[in-house]
Amino acid sequence: MPPLRTLLVLTVSLALLVLPPADSSALSAPPTDTVLPLLVTRGRAPAAALLAQEGATTHYAHAGRGIARSDHFRAGSITKTFIATVVLQLAAEHRLALSDTVEQHLPGLVRGAGNDGRALTLRSLLTHTSGLYDFTAATGGTTPVTPRQALRIALTHPPAARGRFSYSNTNYVLLGLVIEQVTGHSYAAEAERRIITPLRLTGTSFPGSRSSLPSPHGHAYAADGTDVTDLDPRVAGAAGELVTTLADLDRFYAALLGGRLLPPHWLREMLDTRAAHGAYGMGLFPERLPCGTTVWGHKGT
Repeated sequence: MPPLRTLLVLTVSLALLVLPPADSSALSAPPTDTVLPLLVTRGRAPAAALLAQEGATTHYAHAGRGIARSDHFRAGSITKTFIATVVLQLAAEHRLALSDTVEQHLPGLVRGAGNDGRALTLRSLLTHTSGLYDFTAATGGTTPVTPRQALRIALTHPPAARGRFSYSNTNYVLLGLVIEQVTGHSYAAEAERRIITPLRLTGTSFPGSRSSLPSPHGHAYAADGTDVTDLDPRVAGAAGELVTTLADLDRFYAALLGGRLLPPHWLREMLDTRAAHGAYGMGLFPERLPCGTTVWGHKGT
């Protein structure tokens, strides 16, 4: 598969990664640069930065104050792309199947308020079609919880309509537990062994309960303007724990969509949006641009 171009736009409160197809036109720095001030003036982001790489060519630009090319930042739900990649690698190794039920791997864990792990597949977790309630709607995404505490919160609420796309962080917390059950290691350890170390993502980590960011870093803000520079990553766990850098995300997504992390069949599964009725693949959102190009990535609010 030809190498894909990587274009990453980051605001302090939102990260979006887009990878146009290999036959797209060459990088056009001035048009992309003009987006950054708009993210600050219209999008109300404190600052924005862009790192675009194509072959040996690298372009960096920023707008606003307090952001730098080498900064570490909380990637939020971009974590889900890493978790989905690990699950699909395990499927490729025949250590699990996407048709497996949650009950097969975590017996008796998902019960209550109409929720039943015997009726939920791993595919439904990956595609956000399980109907499970999003525990962060109750915690506000600010209260550290263990995975089982997160599940207890979710299981006090009835499910949404099963089979429909309904984004829920609970799905990926459960997938983190499945990874641990199948491998005997934490999702963080597996992601480090399978992705972070082989790709030499030296600025990327799963910090566990460490609330401080590695240096260098700027200030991080939630969408409501709250300073979340110091934040216990257990507020999201496998659904949003990751800390990373612009360069590392470029390298990761280029490797993933370039076919270096998954066999062709499983990469096609990841990009198949039919289960979520076009809204989501597995750990990836599709976005069709006005020019007609479909790009893939994930938000990181």
